[in-house]
Amino acid sequence: MKEFLLRRAKVKDAKEIYKLINKFAKKGIMLPRSLQSVYEHIRDFFVIEKDGQIVATCALCIFGEDLGEVRSLAVKENYHGQGMGKALVQACIEDAKNLGLKKIFTLTYQVDFFKKLGFKIVNKETLPQKIWKDCLYCPKFPDCDETALILEVNKDS
Repeated sequence: MKEFLLRRAKVKDAKEIYKLINKFAKKGIMLPRSLQSVYEHIRDFFVIEKDGQIVATCALCIFGEDLGEVRSLAVKENYHGQGMGKALVQACIEDAKNLGLKKIFTLTYQVDFFKKLGFKIVNKETLPQKIWKDCLYCPKFPDCDETALILEVNKDS
């Protein structure tokens, strides 16, 4: 990933994060986020920039004392296959470890990608926090076709 900078998002990045996420949401491969939601959760986001442009993003959302979610992973198409998604998820994993979370999960269509990073498939019903916080408001509820995966990040915490 030479020439790229992975960093925490800043408030000034919110509009670009919003555009990137919603570009994939329009294709039905990611849930949309409002600009207001991106602003409210800007501290959750990491970005990768190249030449001053945001080319990838991902967020770690906290669900409680020991659980977080990797969400809103988006990489501009012309940057796919360059390790950016992996770097962003690894940044979220490190963040989760530093925060003392025990597990992180994701709901995704990119099952193989997350399995390569150590995530294991689980039944969505094992994540009631997610269902009651976000899923009830999703246009795909209750017929969600995403796969839930989970990763233990701090076994001894």
